Amino acid sequence: MSEQNQVLNGRYELVERIGSGGMSVVHKATDRALGRTVAIKMMHASFTNDSGFLKRFQQEAHAAANLAHPNIVTVHDIGQDSYNHYIVMEYVEGQTLKQIIRSYNENPMPISRALDLIIQVCNGIGYAHRANLVHCDVKPQNVIVTVDERVKVADFGIARAISGATQQQKVSQVWGTPQYFSPEQAAGDAPTPASDVYAIGILLFEMLTGRLPFSAESHTAMALKHLHTPPPLVTEFNPGIPNQLAQIINKLLSKEPAGRYRTAGQLGRILSTYRQRSQEETGPINLAQSSTTRPATAVPVAEQKTEIFQRP
Repeated sequence: MSEQNQVLNGRYELVERIGSGGMSVVHKATDRALGRTVAIKMMHASFTNDSGFLKRFQQEAHAAANLAHPNIVTVHDIGQDSYNHYIVMEYVEGQTLKQIIRSYNENPMPISRALDLIIQVCNGIGYAHRANLVHCDVKPQNVIVTVDERVKVADFGIARAISGATQQQKVSQVWGTPQYFSPEQAAGDAPTPASDVYAIGILLFEMLTGRLPFSAESHTAMALKHLHTPPPLVTEFNPGIPNQLAQIINKLLSKEPAGRYRTAGQLGRILSTYRQRSQEETGPINLAQSSTTRPATAVPVAEQKTEIFQRP
């Protein structure tokens, strides 16, 4: 039987592949029992023999299934069919935030739209933080935007529960996407809500400049830049960004977790207050983008997948 039209446990019929990453592939599927369209995330076969990974995947998938928020993709079911381990999720029509960023052809996104989208990201991730979960892999490929501009954060597959034990844990392998993970993740320390806040800062930097703050030839070199290289000022690439917003972004990209906002919820409130005050003072934010904005440094999609590698 081909990959398409395969039926998992006699219920979920795979229709078409709609995405893939370093650890999984995602299919559009039909739930025969309920007659609805769903998304099925299936782990790559290379992970099916890793009992430790599978145990962690199942535990954390169950935790993600308890998240019910309008800005988080809903998890409907978790299952196994032979060697196929899968998660059944809400199917969301729309584009990823990465696709939207690329649609601007390396130019900045308007500030008003960037704030609208990133505040919704903060609302979703902030809810997870209040539920004691850290996403660990916040990136634009994991943010879906519907045609009416509603944001859905997806893929809590490597999310980690917040506990005293994990805070003290040092690991030799780093989980996440090198372009977006935090300095503490690069160092092998357990991620915290402030780690997600750092990743959201990189998202906002990318949305408002059309480029990432760091580029490197290898994952290790990228990790070292997160650890030691000061991020460029966002106004260096987009002089039209107001100073107060630039200061917020600079705080998000602090090397030390204590230098950032504590949670995504706190960041969302800060950005909402900033937007409201800006609108009261100047009207709706619709600042023209500078024509002198520097072009982005292209980063291949293959380099932005969730990866596992030895920490530097």
